[in-house]
Amino acid sequence: MTHRLSKYCSLAGFALLLAATSASAQWVLVGHAVAGRIQQMAHKSDNGTGYDVATVVLEAKADKVYSTALTSLKAHPGIKVTKSNDHQHKIEFTNGQQDASLQATALGDKLTQLVIASNLNPAGTSATSLVVQGVMKVCGELKVECTVEGE
Repeated sequence: MTHRLSKYCSLAGFALLLAATSASAQWVLVGHAVAGRIQQMAHKSDNGTGYDVATVVLEAKADKVYSTALTSLKAHPGIKVTKSNDHQHKIEFTNGQQDASLQATALGDKLTQLVIASNLNPAGTSATSLVVQGVMKVCGELKVECTVEGE
């Protein structure tokens, strides 16, 4: 009886492992299918405040995406990095008029989602182009082809 129970537990464990591996593999396939496509979203309220967000999935390691973005931001003369977190792969920065954050999240061994968000101020213009340019710069430095959706 104990041998039979042990056998069923082993089979159930194997089935769960197979299902988890299959789901993970499907997620990676979806990630590869959308890799390099920059999605953007912006909202501006009646009082002029709002946000701009750009995301892209890159075929690169999260550590590499983060370090490339951090190096690029620190080298940019008009940008000041106000905070960075190596563990979370998160960077906060400003150009003096607008604040922004960037985060690189690992989706797999060599698959990363990069998100950059910026606020809008009432006197400023839309930062979408600046945010998308930042994503494109990271893509270029990683030698990964990226395209803006809808263009």
